[in-house]
Amino acid sequence: MPKTLLKNAKVVNENSIFETDVLLEGDFIARIDTDISDTNAHVIDLKGDLLLPGIIDDQVHFREPGLTHKGTIATESRAAIAGGITTFMEQPNTVPQTTTIEKLEEKFAIASKDAFANYSFLFGGTNDNLEEMKRLDKNACSGVKLFLGSSTGNMLVDDEAVLEKIFSNTEMVISAHCEDEGTIRANLAKYQEMYGDNIPIELHPIIRSEQACYLSSSKAIALAKRTGARLHVFHVSTGIETDLFTNAIPLEEKKITAEVCIHHLWFSDADYAEKGTLIKWNPAVKTKTDREKLWKALLDDRIDVVATDHAPHTLEEKKNPYTKAPSGGPLVQHALLAMLQKEKEGIISLEKMVEKMCHNPAKLFAIDRRGYIREGYYADLVQVNRNSQEEVKKDNIFYKCGWSPFEGVTFDSKVVRTFVNGHLAYDNGVFSEKKNAKRLTFNR
Repeated sequence: MPKTLLKNAKVVNENSIFETDVLLEGDFIARIDTDISDTNAHVIDLKGDLLLPGIIDDQVHFREPGLTHKGTIATESRAAIAGGITTFMEQPNTVPQTTTIEKLEEKFAIASKDAFANYSFLFGGTNDNLEEMKRLDKNACSGVKLFLGSSTGNMLVDDEAVLEKIFSNTEMVISAHCEDEGTIRANLAKYQEMYGDNIPIELHPIIRSEQACYLSSSKAIALAKRTGARLHVFHVSTGIETDLFTNAIPLEEKKITAEVCIHHLWFSDADYAEKGTLIKWNPAVKTKTDREKLWKALLDDRIDVVATDHAPHTLEEKKNPYTKAPSGGPLVQHALLAMLQKEKEGIISLEKMVEKMCHNPAKLFAIDRRGYIREGYYADLVQVNRNSQEEVKKDNIFYKCGWSPFEGVTFDSKVVRTFVNGHLAYDNGVFSEKKNAKRLTFNR
């Protein structure tokens, strides 16, 4: 088996930072120690750069099948490894939707050929596919996704009886998009009557309001408590919602967990004036106060995971009037850099960042041997130089859509190398032609 010896690494792992060497053998980390020597290994001197576990992104939309003019599993996972993300979990609202076991396995087949990063997919719940969901093995994929707010096709699950049955009949993690549909529709109708299709983008967080988020999240949490379901609330966006979650018990014992996304930690409603629909997301980017409360909940462990909700659209689509401009944006290439920037600003420590982006997703979804730098674990690793500036520009963006909400931002760190299962997949701007990604396995 091929061996790679990483010398002079500054490892960030399990609430510790230490200097060491790391020996990779085949897909795995074989040894972690000082002064390792191996004459059969290819040696790379990290010269004191950070070495992190590969980032695990539990929420992406890579648009394949059916929406491949926006992105594909190949293009977006390639951008992901350039950003240090070595594992992704892709969402079911593609065309066709991933709401049958057959369609789920078709996605896995695409990823087995095209993915640059390790992969799994979420199975989509609907008002009428409960029996299909019951057939799903608990280790088949990363979990079940429920849209409790607007989505494409028929993926809005708004039948109370069906929700109760879904929550009562799956052992898997139920990941939920929580926004109250009735509230959103009433708000949208009000402003459409005033503005037609040209609703000012600044009204987006008023239409998709904190009340819409809180009503839906609190309802889902109450249902999870009543049924004993394992609930993970995606992309929490408001301060008021953070009080729904606890830090009184360790993550391993939590039945109800929460995720926050990069855009809700970086932007606020003050940025709509400059960015417009480029930062139109669902749930909406809200106030500076909401952002501050999200950071507080992340740091005190009420919020467990940081993810991207990477959801590319073309610039032409995003430039449509408010009612026709789709929500979502590309983030996987720059998520780690954005968090490292916040570390440099003193907002979060490196250890806490790694916990939220690597360790906790692995724990939460019971992923087999990933998310840590440990002997015997898969060698998913990211080398980061903390002294290299990198400006986000059109010519260094790898997303198929060709744009980023971070364009013009200069980050004070750089992803130098990314290893996927021991293979050097990305090296100083150059991608390996060999794909060494694997389907995730789980210990449930």
